[in-house]
Amino acid sequence: MAAALGLLALLALLVGGLLRVEVETGVDEFVPRDDAAVRATAELAGQFGGDPVVVLLESDEPGQLLLKDNLPALLQLEGALAALPHVKAVYGPGTVLNQIAGQAQDLLAELGGYRDGLRSAAQARARKAGGSPREVAAAGSRATAQFDERYSGLLAKGMPGGLPTLHNQTFVNRVIFNDEGDPRPQWDFLVPRPDAVALLVRPDASLPQSDVESLVSSVEAAVADSDVSARRTTVTGVPSVVAALGEQVRREVPLLGGLAVLAVGAWFLLTSWTRRRLRLLPLVATLLGTGTTLAVAGWSGRPLALTAVAFLPVLLGIGSDFMTYLHRGAGRRTVLAAALASAAGFGALAVAPVPAVADLGTSLAVGLVVTVLVSLAVHRWGPQEAETPVVEGPSARSGPAAASMPVGRRRLLLLVPVAAAAVGWVLFPSLSMQSDFTSLADGLPEYDAARSVERVVGASGEVALVVRGDDVLSADSFGWMSQARRDVIARHGDELSAVLSPADVLSFLGAEPAPSEVDAAMRLLPPYLASSVVSPDRTLAVMTYGVDLRDVDRLEVLRDYLEEVAATAPEAIDVEVAGLPMVAVSAQEAMDRERMLGAVLGIVAAGVALLVLLRDVRLALVAMLSAAVASGLVALGMALVGASLTPMTAGLGSLTAAVACEFTVLLALAQRRGDRRIARAVDLAAAASATGYAVLAVSDLGLIRGFGLLLAVTVAVALGASRLLVWALLPAGSSRGPEGVAGVVPEETRVLEKV
Repeated sequence: MAAALGLLALLALLVGGLLRVEVETGVDEFVPRDDAAVRATAELAGQFGGDPVVVLLESDEPGQLLLKDNLPALLQLEGALAALPHVKAVYGPGTVLNQIAGQAQDLLAELGGYRDGLRSAAQARARKAGGSPREVAAAGSRATAQFDERYSGLLAKGMPGGLPTLHNQTFVNRVIFNDEGDPRPQWDFLVPRPDAVALLVRPDASLPQSDVESLVSSVEAAVADSDVSARRTTVTGVPSVVAALGEQVRREVPLLGGLAVLAVGAWFLLTSWTRRRLRLLPLVATLLGTGTTLAVAGWSGRPLALTAVAFLPVLLGIGSDFMTYLHRGAGRRTVLAAALASAAGFGALAVAPVPAVADLGTSLAVGLVVTVLVSLAVHRWGPQEAETPVVEGPSARSGPAAASMPVGRRRLLLLVPVAAAAVGWVLFPSLSMQSDFTSLADGLPEYDAARSVERVVGASGEVALVVRGDDVLSADSFGWMSQARRDVIARHGDELSAVLSPADVLSFLGAEPAPSEVDAAMRLLPPYLASSVVSPDRTLAVMTYGVDLRDVDRLEVLRDYLEEVAATAPEAIDVEVAGLPMVAVSAQEAMDRERMLGAVLGIVAAGVALLVLLRDVRLALVAMLSAAVASGLVALGMALVGASLTPMTAGLGSLTAAVACEFTVLLALAQRRGDRRIARAVDLAAAASATGYAVLAVSDLGLIRGFGLLLAVTVAVALGASRLLVWALLPAGSSRGPEGVAGVVPEETRVLEKV
């Protein structure tokens, strides 16, 4: 009874932990944590809002969406979006026009009141002096004549469209469009084409995944419920991609996990490697280990990244190996050493600069340790196969011809694969890296929508120059920002487009306005516009440019130039480069710097684990060489077919070491014993591992598909490399190893039932 209650309690903890597992697919999971661009971007988002949800509205005719009859519905939609939870600010042409009209009306009222005050004061003085009614009226006229002479021309020039109101179509057209009917440059970010308008919904900074998804859903619902007459409506942007990734991950985790269970289980069930009733033991042990690992993550409140999609199939593939080896007579110490070597290989990914990859490596390492402990427990107390004598055969000894081949000739045969692997290692640092965030969603409809909107808007990301100082609108600071804007556009106008800056919203002041003019303009400028580029205390300003997120190499050149521009700022201000595209550049640079470290560290870590646990220097070196050869051959293949690395495949050596070292240890044991059962178990384990990885090819996410296919190929290459190196460098009887002499099964097998 007590045992049953204990099992129920453990089951409740397991299920409860699994139900608490959360997924986080935000940008932060794919960028370095301690980076200047990341910090600057976070500060920028805190003041002005994060990367926007973009609502693109397209019409049949140019200017149709900005007709006076359609503006109320557009303005109502912008108001509804601004009222949503977690929204920092909303920018749209309807609100811009309304704010400009309102501010212009306030200005007219202020000027009218000032004019009336001049007239009243002059008339009062005339009455006090005893003037006649005609003289009083004349005094009032004289007092306003100078005012009228000064301001009437300015008002006529400044408001050629007439009365500033949304009901005046001429006013609307004059504000938004030039004489040719094209949108004015300062409004490109809101009116990219005459037949399209964009609404930018900037969220609060650092929203968790659930809030991002809720915000995107609310925006889509508000747009769907609006009365705006648009030919086509598209909701996209980085938050939309993040939300789509999160939803896709939640859909794919059970789908790919279930497929992996069926595919891996089929290998064990349909292969005659043991009695039928025991064939699913490896799968059961792995599922227990995997479930325990995920439950611990759930109870600890640690969310899983996008890479959670790959976690279950990968762990099912490789985790099932160890129960298979135990069941076929490999010693516990050997299996434990192989498992810990694999865990060390995966664990080396913890040094990856991309948090999502580091978390995947750590999770796989912990999962493997838990799985092998569960496997040892099941093997110790669960059903076992009846003891059978060890049978030598060709599969273990590589056949008579191979056995009779001199060791020197065997080693000569290694020259070709080793040389090819060396070429692969030389080419590995030059493999291209795909690190832009939006490409992670390649394969989803939201990615296609983002690309479609990019073609209309002209950009998929925002780069910003963040300006800090005691007064960022001082004469020196404003002059520098105006000149910097002109220089950037002149130098890189084909790679970026100016979105918004203090120089843009105050362009009516000219190139070098006086401080008093800037102060007056900021007082008159609608706060809605002023707050989009300058903080209320005037200590922070932002100059924003639109760029293409996908071409990281060009973004790197642009980043270097912007940093040169920032270095020319006056001493009174500090300027930093920020924005998601610059974060992508930092991420790629970090991965480029550490790709060799990540590739080599996994191999070394796995080798050290074997050396410590097995105390066999030769075996550990051969296992490391096997991982190195397999990694080099895979890298060579990638170079030949023009494949790119991704954040998940950059640690190629670590991924390869996780399987190559395992295969080497078990194949060496099989050859040393002459036990073809273990050799066949390695083949079965390799097939199961490759199948677990290959299941990821079903994913709709290009990043996951590429990861799974590459690892499936890596397993096949690692198996071939391990077989070749064990045959050439560890001939039978050359090493005793931890399990005893050849042909003897050292560990006792407790027989629970006989066949």
